[in-house]
Amino acid sequence: MVQAKTWTLVKHFDGFPKDSDFKLKVVDLPALKNGEVLLEAVFLSVDPYMRPFSRAQMKEGDVMIGTQVAKVLQSKNPAFPVGSHVVSGAGWRTHTVSDGADLTPIIPNWSKDVPLSLALGTIGMPGLTALFGIEEVLGLQKGETLLVNAAAGAVGTVVGQIAKIKGCKVVGSAGSNAKVAYLKELGFDEAFNYKTVGSLDEALKKASPEGYDCFFENVGDPFWTAALEQMKLYGRIAVCGGIATYNDTPPKSGPYPHLTMIFKQLKVEGFMQSRWEHKHPESLKRLMGWVKEGKLKYREHVTKGFDNMPAAFMGLLQGENIGKAVIAV
Repeated sequence: MVQAKTWTLVKHFDGFPKDSDFKLKVVDLPALKNGEVLLEAVFLSVDPYMRPFSRAQMKEGDVMIGTQVAKVLQSKNPAFPVGSHVVSGAGWRTHTVSDGADLTPIIPNWSKDVPLSLALGTIGMPGLTALFGIEEVLGLQKGETLLVNAAAGAVGTVVGQIAKIKGCKVVGSAGSNAKVAYLKELGFDEAFNYKTVGSLDEALKKASPEGYDCFFENVGDPFWTAALEQMKLYGRIAVCGGIATYNDTPPKSGPYPHLTMIFKQLKVEGFMQSRWEHKHPESLKRLMGWVKEGKLKYREHVTKGFDNMPAAFMGLLQGENIGKAVIAV
């Protein structure tokens, strides 16, 4: 009999998550039925979306939501042979019995010199989020100026690099000098530490005096208000996240920038990458191609040990990571 470790949500988060909100359990898994596979997690993901989505999609006592790269240990499903790897939505679990419905095989011809963990990052959901936000939502064009905040995170680093591939000027904001230095390594034209600038308005003006055609929004709160004032006429904004607001209790209301949006005639659109699921296979191949060509670089913040998942998640929400945060089992 195989046992699985799981992290469950004891209590819905009230403000910033804490250790007591999580409980580590060990459960026995059933024997495989026809069509099922036994998976072992190799890499697990922690992502900002888990904070708001946990309340929307989970009950107290459920296993924490999330994706993982897993290896097939046993199989009674010919679509998933033993030894193959898949991306699974099994959540915070070391082992899982699956009927295959929620599994996505790692894309064919995955290069041996590319870490499998990138299927949770640059060549996975965050990379797809960046790509679709730029192409499907913003319609970014060569020569335009793009602003992205939380730019040193899993999504933001890819956003900036794809914008450079497309021939655009890119301005990024991040929360430490080390992160700003990394953005410069990636080819960002301008980058600044929002925690140390005297004025967000002045920092945004200095980075791009002519304003911004497009804004890839990941943060919310004061940055959102300041960025709207720097948008060009007919500017486009892709709203991907609002990490600065996720732990607010109660949720903040306002500000109300209606006049700015009206006078500048801005287009603002929220989105999730799942809207373009039909484009995932082709898009993942494009992301892999850019990685292999050296046009799309990556950095991972790796935490070792399944038992450290809550700490890694809380560290992510405090901005400890540069690039994608993953747990190596």
